[in-house]
Amino acid sequence: MSLTKAKIIVEGSDRQEIEVLFNPKEYRLESSNKFAWQTIPGLNAPIAQFVSGEATTLSMDLFFDTYEQGSDVRTHTSKVVKLLEVDKDLHAPPPCRFVWGSLNFKGVIEKVSQKFTMFLDSGIPVRATLTVSFKAVMSMKEQFQHIPRQSADRTKQKPFNQGDQLWMMAAHEYENPGLWRAIARANKIDNPRHIEAGRKLIVPRLD
Repeated sequence: MSLTKAKIIVEGSDRQEIEVLFNPKEYRLESSNKFAWQTIPGLNAPIAQFVSGEATTLSMDLFFDTYEQGSDVRTHTSKVVKLLEVDKDLHAPPPCRFVWGSLNFKGVIEKVSQKFTMFLDSGIPVRATLTVSFKAVMSMKEQFQHIPRQSADRTKQKPFNQGDQLWMMAAHEYENPGLWRAIARANKIDNPRHIEAGRKLIVPRLD
């Protein structure tokens, strides 16, 4: 049976697959809920009020070693670190998936810590460990898939909530994050990074 290599599939404007050099020894999944605690006079303890679920976090250590090749290990590690950069089309870091066996985790890379542990005489690093954290990002379509909604071929209005991105709205309405420009044009949005929360946006039908 051949070894299945873990890989990161980048789903931004520059779609690519990044195959890790060595599969992780372990990975960690963390889920939590957010509560508001209200103090009531006369009670021994505050009342817990559920606010929302928190996004699941996937974290792991990825090992890279290019000593035998004598090449710079950053040639490989930089591909992962680059996923923290803003995608020029999405105006946000690109969504990606970590795929390994039955694990198919969808989200964005939230944090990368780099540790270089071996060097050539020239000072070039040839061994590194990256501690990587992914944060699950679900599209509105996935979160509200059981709620009846209008057909995507009709013009409608949607509120732009705190934390939303135009590419997320496009992914929900058109199932293609790259179509965010259609929403931007319909609402005369010049800078998608500066949209007032609560504003109702026109979601145009696509011909």
